[in-house]
Amino acid sequence: MGFLHKHAALEKNSILLLILIIVTVLIGGIVEIIPLFRKETVIEPVEGVRPYTPLELAGYNIYIREGCYNCHSQQIRALRDEVARYGHYSLAAESMYDHPFQWGSKRTGPDLARVGGKYSDEWHVEHMVNPRAVVPESIMPTYSFLLRHGAKLHDLKDHLKALRAVGVPYTDEMIDMAEKDAAVQATGEPRVDISGLQERYGDRVNARDFDGQPHMISEMDALVAYLQVLGTMVDFESVEGIDVSLEKSTNVDGGTQ
Repeated sequence: MGFLHKHAALEKNSILLLILIIVTVLIGGIVEIIPLFRKETVIEPVEGVRPYTPLELAGYNIYIREGCYNCHSQQIRALRDEVARYGHYSLAAESMYDHPFQWGSKRTGPDLARVGGKYSDEWHVEHMVNPRAVVPESIMPTYSFLLRHGAKLHDLKDHLKALRAVGVPYTDEMIDMAEKDAAVQATGEPRVDISGLQERYGDRVNARDFDGQPHMISEMDALVAYLQVLGTMVDFESVEGIDVSLEKSTNVDGGTQ
C-alpha cells in the first residue's frame, strides 16, 4: 500500500511526474548512446579490414553521388536464403570505415556486399554502359558517361583528412600520397611501381586499368575499383570466432538477380 500511495502522489503532482519522466528518458538515452561513441565496444575488429584506397574512396563517392544505394543494399542478413544467394552474412567490422555506411534494405537490384571479384572488370564496364547487355531483365539506367568523365583525384587528400577526423586510421603518409596512390592504382602498367601503394594498403590491393582506357583515369576506373573490393577484405575461412556453419549447410546454388 505504501508504494501505491507514493504512486498516487506522482499522479497528483504533474510537475514532479514530468521531471521524473525526463530523468528516466535521459538515463535510457545515455545507456543507448554512449556505447556508440566507443566503437571498440560494439564492433569486433576483423583481420584484413582496411580503409579504402584513395581510388576506391573516389569510387565510393561516385556510388553515393549516383544514388546506387537506392536500388542496392550492402547488408547480407544471417538467413539461409540470404547467404545462399549472396554469400557470408555481413559483419559490422566490414563497414566500420564507411561514412555513411551502405547497408540499406531496398533491393531493386541484388545486394552488392560480396560483389568484389565475382565479375570481371569488363563485365562491370559493360553493365554500366549497357545494363541489358549482361542482365536482359535489368531496369538500371546507363552510366556510360562515367567513361568520359575524368576522376577527381586532386582533392582526395581533403577527403582522407575528413575521414581521419571521424576515426578512419589514415596516416599522414596516406594523406600526402593520396593523389599519387590513386593514379598508380588505376594505371595498371607493369612498369609502374606499386610497392608504396601496397605498403600502405596491403598486398591484396587491386592495381590495374579497370575501364580499359589506358589514356585516362576515369570515374569508371574509380567506381569499378570500389565495386571490386566489396566483400573481399575478410577471409572467412581463416578468421576465428566467425560462424561459417550457416553458409556451409546451405545450398549455395541459389540464384542471383
